[in-house]
Amino acid sequence: MEQALQSSLFDHADRRELGDGAWLEIRSGWLCQDDAADDSLFAELRDAIPWRAERRQMYDRVLDVPRLVSFHNLVTEPAPHPRLKHLRRRLNDTYAGELGEPFTTAGLCLYRDGNDSVAWHGDNVGRSRTDDTMVAIVGLGATRVFALRPRGGGPSLRLRHNHGDLLVMGGSCQRTWEHAIPKTTRPTGPRISIQFRPHDVR
Repeated sequence: MEQALQSSLFDHADRRELGDGAWLEIRSGWLCQDDAADDSLFAELRDAIPWRAERRQMYDRVLDVPRLVSFHNLVTEPAPHPRLKHLRRRLNDTYAGELGEPFTTAGLCLYRDGNDSVAWHGDNVGRSRTDDTMVAIVGLGATRVFALRPRGGGPSLRLRHNHGDLLVMGGSCQRTWEHAIPKTTRPTGPRISIQFRPHDVR
């Protein structure tokens, strides 16, 4: 059973334990706290990032992936925009001690309108298939629903991921929960999602 939008769960506490070692943390307006130019970042990334379209085998057909993507190792290659390295430093200052290692990569998705989406999945390629880790997501542009559900069934969460919000999934979340950005028929503008991950986590 899918619950109503639940941003209020985080009004008084940043972190919520989800069970089985998984947790979720939301920091509303995180980008705006010391980034005076946050309103321009969406347009700058939209224009500077080398976006690419992907196609994926689905059963007997090859289909377009309903979003544009770009992936960057911020340690071994030049960043496509300097603010990505700044955001990575902020995240590492906050979370690297608990994580036990730094965030090293930035994966970006451009959702052009409500028809763009990402299906239920966990970021469990690489070490996150077996080990606890963190994935930190910064939202830019239009608000979209960020949905989570336990693997194997159970009540889901539906959260508004607003411009400038930071959402962090930690512990066993990538192995024991799934997340998605559902399509929507409501008119909505474009959104950029920036996903920061440690080495060998996808």
